[in-house]
Amino acid sequence: MNSLLIHNIGLLAGVREHSQVLKRVGLKELPALTDAWLLINDGRIAAYGTAHPTHLHDTYRRLDAHGAVILPAWCDSHTHLVFAGYREGEFVDKLQGMTYAEIAARGGGILKSARLLGETPEDVLYENAKERLDECIRLGTGAIEIKSGYGLTVEGELKMLRVIRRLKENAPIPVKATFLGAHAVPDAYKDNRNGYIDLIIDQALPQIAGQKLADFIDVFCEEGFFTPEETIKICRAGQAHGLTPKIHANQLHRSGGVQAGIAVTALSVDHLETMGKEEVDALKSSDTIATALPGAAFFLRMGYPPARDIINANIALALASDYNPGSCPSGNMNLVVSLACIQMKLLPQEAINAATLNGAYAMGLGHDVGSITPGKRANLIFMRPIPSLAFLPYAFGTNCIDRVMVNGEFLES
Repeated sequence: MNSLLIHNIGLLAGVREHSQVLKRVGLKELPALTDAWLLINDGRIAAYGTAHPTHLHDTYRRLDAHGAVILPAWCDSHTHLVFAGYREGEFVDKLQGMTYAEIAARGGGILKSARLLGETPEDVLYENAKERLDECIRLGTGAIEIKSGYGLTVEGELKMLRVIRRLKENAPIPVKATFLGAHAVPDAYKDNRNGYIDLIIDQALPQIAGQKLADFIDVFCEEGFFTPEETIKICRAGQAHGLTPKIHANQLHRSGGVQAGIAVTALSVDHLETMGKEEVDALKSSDTIATALPGAAFFLRMGYPPARDIINANIALALASDYNPGSCPSGNMNLVVSLACIQMKLLPQEAINAATLNGAYAMGLGHDVGSITPGKRANLIFMRPIPSLAFLPYAFGTNCIDRVMVNGEFLES
């Protein structure tokens, strides 16, 4: 057995003997030990405690943490990091006053990414995506979900999902795959949207399920994209193939996406920049997780999700990056945590829990990552010397990470 004993830990945060999705008061509680030790066996957490671990074997490989603060690694449950090119030209268009919808209407946005993806060889997509994923891991991400959705043809979507499968097979962290064929209606079907929905249901889904290329199914439920009725139809077809729904909901308008997600018992509804009491009330009577993506609201200069209303309604809240080339070209979860505190008024403990344990549950990985719990992967963040956990979101422009551990081993610098 490969064992590592980490001792002299200044603060070991997120320790839980057992874990579950966190709501309201539970979200505020971040259990921590001072002057702690942590035992890792074969890349997984075995035990922890305080003071000097005299009862443990002297034969264990030992690591002096020198008083470091240690957290569970971030769990990023919503990304689009497989893409063919960035869209910085649209960034300039936005600065000059164009809206997200106007850029999409002229063939930009998702449709532009789809064109670029169709022109890019699969190996190139993989190498570029692997580089982005490696960067996210170096920034502390210890589990991630990745969506398709820039193919918008059967072969294009399969191509993306094959790239995600290669990432899943080769990455040191857990990777979940989501089929997002219903990201936009492609130009070829602009006068036959029902034909495109039939293509997703009758041709894409059987092949995806047959090749076991996806864990989840997602739909962009939004005005100008897919209606709640279409969202429900597509998700139920995905469920028939064993895929769990996750919904893009209420980003630009009160689109009915939240209610559609609840109707299909979605694991999560994501975005939620445009919410009212009706949506909050609907969510609180369900087990669906509300996932906020503050990086997208920041980049698009939109209002932020009403996180305090969501938390006060006893709804589970997760945080994710939405890493994509159009509306959030960043997978930096440290910035996401800062934005959640600064713009959404989360307490530091709430933001950390939402970006770790609840993020894990929002992609079906709560049993494996997201907290320092016996049996879970030793995917950990070692912080540089900081005065308190609040310093992490407070010092939003500072890299507070010293080292990242994945499966009990430090990443190579």
